[in-house]
Amino acid sequence: MELPERESMEFDVVIVGAGPAGLSAAIRIKELDPELTVVVLEKGGEVGAHILSGAVVDPVGIDKLIPDWRDDPDHPFQTEVTDDRFLVLGPAGSIRLPNFMMPPLMSNHGNYIVSLGNVCKWLAGRAEALGVEIYPGFAASEVLYNDEGAVIGVATGDMGVGRDGEPGGAYARGMALLGKYVLIGEGVRGSLAKQLIEKFELGEEREPQKYGIGLKELWEVKPENHKPGLVQHSFGWPLDRKTGGGSFLYHFGENLVAVGFVVHLNYKNPYLSPFQEFQRFKTHQSIAPVFEGAKRVSYGARAISEGGFQSVPKLAFPGGALIGCSAGFVNVPRIKGSHNAVLSGMLAAEHMVEAISAGRSHDTLDSYDAAWRDSSIGKDLRKVRNVKPLWSKFGTIGGVMLGGLDMWLNTLFGASPFGTMKHGKPDHACLEPAANHKPIDYPKPDGELTFDRLSSVFLSNTNHEEDQPVHLQVKDMDLQKRSEHDVFAGPSTRYCPAGVYEWVEEDGKDTFVINAQNCVHCKTCDIKDPNQNINWVPPQGGEGPVYQDM
Repeated sequence: MELPERESMEFDVVIVGAGPAGLSAAIRIKELDPELTVVVLEKGGEVGAHILSGAVVDPVGIDKLIPDWRDDPDHPFQTEVTDDRFLVLGPAGSIRLPNFMMPPLMSNHGNYIVSLGNVCKWLAGRAEALGVEIYPGFAASEVLYNDEGAVIGVATGDMGVGRDGEPGGAYARGMALLGKYVLIGEGVRGSLAKQLIEKFELGEEREPQKYGIGLKELWEVKPENHKPGLVQHSFGWPLDRKTGGGSFLYHFGENLVAVGFVVHLNYKNPYLSPFQEFQRFKTHQSIAPVFEGAKRVSYGARAISEGGFQSVPKLAFPGGALIGCSAGFVNVPRIKGSHNAVLSGMLAAEHMVEAISAGRSHDTLDSYDAAWRDSSIGKDLRKVRNVKPLWSKFGTIGGVMLGGLDMWLNTLFGASPFGTMKHGKPDHACLEPAANHKPIDYPKPDGELTFDRLSSVFLSNTNHEEDQPVHLQVKDMDLQKRSEHDVFAGPSTRYCPAGVYEWVEEDGKDTFVINAQNCVHCKTCDIKDPNQNINWVPPQGGEGPVYQDM
């Protein structure tokens, strides 16, 4: 069947992703030149629906973008950090690390505990007031190029396509949105960013990007257990010393506590389940009392970029640039990326407006790529560049101690005895065959403090139309059986935090089942599959989780 021609709309700048980076870029463009036309595409049904983060925000980015934000009575930065704690957890107890031992950059005083989704809603209102057009529910699914190979826009996905790939009765062709430049702010492991990095070889001469999976729950706790402004970070149990990760509790709002758990995705044991480790973490004697008599109100998960300074790809390509977590600007030890996302959006906007003012379009913004290392983004990431590789090389105890020392030396002297370390293998290549490991016996959930994945996904308000092509594409199903199942014992059934994947016996054969309607768009499968055999692409626009206050 010949598809109808796409309708198209032209703008000066097209931005993919209504996260902190994309919205900040849109605001900055309109501030610099109100006459420029800017559109922001957001795959979530509303701005903030797919945004999930801890989140403790360093306001340095917002201060630069909107200097008078404190005068806005509707701003979302309502809980300032008042207490900062660092714990090492063991099976039988915990040890609090003295704050004076921590490098100054690890201090959270002056930062704010927020729902990052609500921050994005607030930024969207500011952007629209300046004349930015924001289209939620439109997933950018294709990059558009001109005859010279430069990016000239993106196309939204077709709607109403059946599971067989054929147009159904409600079929509607996607729209082409064309611009002089395109900014990609999809977040971690975005489908378009992945294509662009490969096509333009943006990752050449860079270390491989590293990732973690972050799982988060939002709880309403008893008033007597609520300590507004408390930020508590911890590491150790239940993870072993060779498996990297950490955890957090953030007290904010009206008796709300955000509890989260991060597992570095370079783990080796295919039997490990990040979701189950998260549930175990909450049972620790230093953690569980906070949730006595409490109510769990939300759940979600998403990947985190952890490669840092040495893994940031080239940011500019013909016709556009990468911003925010699409570029990998997360500061791993601080567990913060939104401040750098805002700053990167602003930086790209400034170089883009300068180019458009000079009559340029569809070329490569080399000045943006050259500028970030000397900016506050580069300075922020350079100080912590060795923390992740030291942890990976020396394990939790040795790695954390050496990482702390390295941060102190970088802070005091601007240099490190380790230079700039390499990360080594990509995360999918770190997984070892199941024969090298023993299965992990995880306790059954009690339904009060610990839960199963399906009841958790229910709290994420995730929804997908079932009669559409599966957006989790397995490239070679025989390879999935021969390797993922037979060699690695089906780790997809454990690393996925939403119960998407199952191996079931049908007619005497093990069959890979994909429950795509459960997907919370975390991208872990796209990252951790040992053969890179699963490709995540956007489903129909507006589908997926609908996070509230996350």
